[in-house]
Amino acid sequence: MTRHHRHRPSLRRAAGLTAALVGAGTLAALATPGTAFADSVIRLPGGTAHGDGLSITRSAESARVSPSLAANGASRTAWVSGQVTLKAPHLKPKKAGPTVGAGGEDKYPGTQGVYTNGAAAKVSSGYIVGCQVNIEGLSGGLSGALSLTAPSASANLTVPLSAGQVKFVVVTSRDIEKPGTYHLGYQNAGLEIQNCGGYAQARAFTTVETTGEFHQKVNLYGKPFSIG
Repeated sequence: MTRHHRHRPSLRRAAGLTAALVGAGTLAALATPGTAFADSVIRLPGGTAHGDGLSITRSAESARVSPSLAANGASRTAWVSGQVTLKAPHLKPKKAGPTVGAGGEDKYPGTQGVYTNGAAAKVSSGYIVGCQVNIEGLSGGLSGALSLTAPSASANLTVPLSAGQVKFVVVTSRDIEKPGTYHLGYQNAGLEIQNCGGYAQARAFTTVETTGEFHQKVNLYGKPFSIG
């Protein structure tokens, strides 16, 4: 008896269709080289912190994370931007003294590398950067952390980090000598992370410190984000 298998052409057509779909997917993948190495843009929420007679607000914060051009996994760059507003209408006017330069946490524990030089107040903004450290609840005063101060708000800062290390990086700061409302901003300031073979995180911080008889220090922290 001769049996006819009429379904075989359908199977061949189905197989051909599957191969065509797989081929199309492969071509699509090949048509978008470098997608895995594209920059990642992170939009970050703003926030406000209040002191006695003053307030600080951060807004328009974002980070654009770029992988290492050397593709070595131990370095990457975060291009950070943000706006800071200080409202201090009741400060007692006071001139700033000579600038002594950044000393960092090692020299001035608990300062986050931020301290006044005699002005009525000083506002500083930057980032806490850690390598293989969860900085979700980190709020300063770490032993061994350093502070690097940029010569301008758009300069690139090199931040060498080893596993378990945290550094405070001041991006921009300003002496406040009289009461008023002040604005600080930075656009695409580069944080170049080096020597970190594990995951890296960062979070913004803004600090205002006043001088005189009534001393206060107000800190505003941002949302942590991954640098890869």
